[in-house]
This record gives sequence, structure tokens and C-alpha cells, in this order.
Amino acid sequence: MDSATGTERRVAIPSLSLVVLIGPSGSGKSTFAARHFDPAEILSVEAYRAAIGDDTDNQTATEAALDALRNVAGTRLALGYLTVIDATNLRPQDRAPLVHIAHQHDVLPVAIALNLDERVCAERDAARSDRPLDSPRARDHARMRYSAPGLQHEGFRQVIILDSPEDVEAVRIERVPLLPDRRAEMGPFDIIGDIHGCYEELRELLALLGYEDDAASGMRHPLRRRAIFLGDLVDRGPGIVETVSLARRMVAAGQALCVPGNHDVKLLRYLTGRHVHIAHGLEQSIVQIEALPTQERATWTHAYIAFVDGLVPHYVLDGGALVVAHAGMKQAYQGRVSGRIREFALYGETTGKIDEFGLPVRGDWAASYHGSAAVIYGHTPIYAPIWLNNTLNIDTGCIFGGRLTALRWPERELLSVPARATYAKPKRPLRPASDDGHAGSR
Repeated sequence: MDSATGTERRVAIPSLSLVVLIGPSGSGKSTFAARHFDPAEILSVEAYRAAIGDDTDNQTATEAALDALRNVAGTRLALGYLTVIDATNLRPQDRAPLVHIAHQHDVLPVAIALNLDERVCAERDAARSDRPLDSPRARDHARMRYSAPGLQHEGFRQVIILDSPEDVEAVRIERVPLLPDRRAEMGPFDIIGDIHGCYEELRELLALLGYEDDAASGMRHPLRRRAIFLGDLVDRGPGIVETVSLARRMVAAGQALCVPGNHDVKLLRYLTGRHVHIAHGLEQSIVQIEALPTQERATWTHAYIAFVDGLVPHYVLDGGALVVAHAGMKQAYQGRVSGRIREFALYGETTGKIDEFGLPVRGDWAASYHGSAAVIYGHTPIYAPIWLNNTLNIDTGCIFGGRLTALRWPERELLSVPARATYAKPKRPLRPASDDGHAGSR
């Protein structure tokens, strides 16, 4: 129980993370680990010393034990298993490889520091006949006191510091899914490709899918289906303000999910005062926003910033059978969180090359995809959707005079409506997905 209030202290940690226990000998790390985590999740340096050097206290085997422990930790994280490191981890150079492993596998590193009084640790060690009593205790506690305030700056995304036995006893660990992990949401869904301000076509497509006007949410399906917008709501088209407002209302009312597109994020940066190059249709968004009356413009802008800033770059849905992202999501990234995964979700796989139309060439991640989850995405306009290795691009270039397309899930049925006009001219012609190799981008 909490030492001050007598209540539990509930600590939420990501269900997929690398938990690093930190504390000197006698602080109770192993007891804490055994209380809150399954035995298979705990990698103890003592166990690895015993496996390699025949003795849990064989210090000559420590470096080899740590190497083996880190290799196993990396393997577990790659496979998607929460992993706990039970070692003193008192020096920054001991912790840095663990933070690196977490970042390498796109999981969040969590530090739990047991910063107990030196006398408490000494009493515990003295009571344990299996432990040597000549450890450099004062040095270790000095390292602990020095380390605790700076753990956040070492790259740990979450730091929990426990300063007394009462603090340790009060903790109750709760595991929470990462933001992209919405496996419990089973649909059915209607996944809609890049809209780019084609508001009338969006309403027509939603009506074709069975959605009806609703005063509270904008549009609602009578059979409780939900829409999923694949991003790029803005730029180029004539109904940018209306498109965003409808999508935002549907999401707020629980009638839709939305992932951000690169155009949405660029407009966000512009509206928050960041320097951006005004091109690729951003100018149309600016003109339409600035045409709003002053108070309405301020309200809309504030709502847009909050909406896009709160969007999650990709989702894993339907028990893990469905993944949605603006530009795609390869298997190793699904359900994880990092800067590079966000960039992949927004832009796809970059090669650094430029095609004959002056557009970036994207890596063909879908050609080598072998995941069990279907990945539905957009970003690269194509003439018609074609399934490739359980992936499907449904951006059929409505803004360029093509069509606005939706995929009904789990039926895997495609529906689309034609563009009412050619609102913008593509830099490169729309071609079937089988011809363009998923390589282009806007």
C-alpha cells in the first residue's frame, strides 16, 4: 500500500515493452520481478551467470552472461514478447545497450528504479546466507542516487522510481496496449482511400455504403458499421473544410477511425507556425481555410490541430487480421511505436531516388510482404486496386479524375464512385497497381 495514503499505486506500462529493473544488491529487484511478471518474461543476469559460469555469483562470467541476456532480449522483443531485465543496471553504460535494443525493435524502454535506503539493502543482504557480504555497497548506492534523476534523458520513455519498501509494496503493474493495438475492435469496417477534399464524392460513397445523415455524428451506419479514413483528407480538392469536419465528427462520435496522411500532417505543421513549402495542393487548403469567417476559421483551425495531432499513424484491428495505414505497414512494424514507424506509415519505404516525373521512388515493401494481417493503405494513386501478398492499395486517384474507393471488411468487397471532375493533374499517369509496382508517391 502507498506509504502516505494506504492505497495502491497502479502503474500502467505498455504490454509490449522492455522493462529494465535498476537497483543495488538487496533492493528487492528479483522479488519485485517475480511478483509482477511471469517467469518466462524475466531475464536475470544471475541465471545467465549460472548457465555460463556454473554459479550465480561467478563475476568472471558477467560480461558473457550480459551478452547472452541481451541477445535473448532482442529475440523476445522481435517476436513481440514483453521482456524484463533483472540486473543491477547501475551505470549508464550498462543501461545504454538495453535502451538501444528497445529502440532497435521499436518498443518502449521502461525503467523501474528501486532507490531504497542503504541500510535496508544491507539488512536484506545480511539475512541471505547465499550472498557475499563484501560488495562495494556505498559505491553502488551512490550510483543509484546519481542515476535516478537522469533516467528520462537516457532514452527511457517511462521512469518509475520507488524510494521505500512501502512504495515497492504499493505498486500494482497494469499492462496497457500500445496505441496502434486495437485488436479487440472487430468491425465490420468500411475503409476509404485518399479523399483530398473530394467532399461530394465522399458523401456519395458513404451513402453507397449505407451510411445515413445524422445530426450528432454527421453520418452513421444503421447496422453499426464504422468507416476508416486512410488519411490525406486535405489539399487539392474543393471541399477540404467540409471533408475534415465530417471525418472529425464521425471519429468523435465513434462512427469512424482515421489515420493521418502526409498531407494532413503538412497542413498541421503549417497551421502551428512551422516552416513548410507550400506546394502539392497545400495552397488550396490554405485558401479555403482563410475564406472562413474569422471566428469560424479560428474554431476550425483549433479543432483541426487537435484532431490531427491526436491521430495514431496505424492501427491493428479485428484480432490482428487487419492493419490500416496511410502508406502501408510492413510486418515487423505492426502494432509498434517509434519515429521510423510513423514515417513509414506516412510516406512508405523510401529509396532516396527520384523517378522521371520528379517524384520520390518508394521501396516495394508489398512485394516482399508475407504477414498474416491484411494491410490496407493508400498514398500512391493507382488506376485500380489489385491484391498483392495480402496488401491492397485503395487510393484510386479521385482528386485526379479517377474514383474514390472503399473496401468493405471483412467482406473484402470493393465499392467506388467516380470523381465529379478532374480537380488536379497528376505528375505521373495513373496506372494499374501491377504496372506501377507501388514505387511512386505524391
